Amino acid sequence: MHCLIVAATTFEVGPLIKTMPLVEQFNDRLSRYQLINTTIDLLIAGIGMIPTAFHLGRQLALQHYDFAINAGIAGAFNNNLPLGTVVNVTKDGFSELGAQDKQSFVSIFDLGLMDSDTFPYQKGYLVSNPENLSAKDMGLGKSGIALIKTLPRAKAITVNTINGKLKEVENNGEHTGPDIETMEGAAFLYCCQIGHIPCVQLRSISNVVEERDKSKWETDLAITNLNRFLIKLVKAMAPPIPE
Repeated sequence: MHCLIVAATTFEVGPLIKTMPLVEQFNDRLSRYQLINTTIDLLIAGIGMIPTAFHLGRQLALQHYDFAINAGIAGAFNNNLPLGTVVNVTKDGFSELGAQDKQSFVSIFDLGLMDSDTFPYQKGYLVSNPENLSAKDMGLGKSGIALIKTLPRAKAITVNTINGKLKEVENNGEHTGPDIETMEGAAFLYCCQIGHIPCVQLRSISNVVEERDKSKWETDLAITNLNRFLIKLVKAMAPPIPE
């Protein structure tokens, strides 16, 4: 099996990298690792949806993958997600894609510029439900899918600007009702779904989305918990070869 892991930065997946035997370093963004019968490419795509879309789209044009994982940290709107919680993002979208109409935001779908069910959208969202696919479809094996099923499911928005003003935080919560926000997730899902690559977006909560106060963030905890889960998942993807 050939899997692609996509992260915005190296430090978000640093602990995972230390556990995988390096096969080849192609460039400063792409490296290859081998775990028994599973090849894992790691793409450090950069921060934000545009670098993610460009570098991931280019890589998917060059190499076919059986499965792709997007891993990173996130801010939470949902107070029921404690800091350090790892979630499976099953819905995501570009929350800023549309128009301002006086005090209201109107999405491209509400503007009539695109049908909300135009592929790869489903009712205006990019949907990823890996637990609904078979082990064969995912290339994960039953144990990998079982691990993903243990995670809370989350609805996300992908933004260019991390929310840090109270008014914007309230507006996003009112209009889209997201559980979390990231800067890359929807771009990852868009690329994978256009390329028909089974995928999962895994995020660990580093902070509450509120008026910006980094003293309350738990970035180290989020990264530790994220990588602990990733290491388990990678091991589940690479079962021993039967004798």
